[in-house]
Amino acid sequence: MKKNRLTELTLEELHKEQKAVSKILKGSAIVALILCGIILYMIFNRHSSSLIAVIPACFVTMLPGIIRLGQVNAELKSRNSIHR
Repeated sequence: MKKNRLTELTLEELHKEQKAVSKILKGSAIVALILCGIILYMIFNRHSSSLIAVIPACFVTMLPGIIRLGQVNAELKSRNSIHR
């Protein structure tokens, strides 16, 4: 995959990137919540307390997406302040 520097992207491409990353994060958050619910159910019904270590991993996997979304938002904000 070709890496795009945010400063080289147009405003339209930045908005596309923002929407795509946002949709991916929302989808993975929904999946993570469902998985955490299943894991909690298994912990309480099967008394498998070792599964509790998996719950933070569900949310740690979303960190790169959150960081990327923050970078895109910061670039959009900086460009909006320049054009005003």
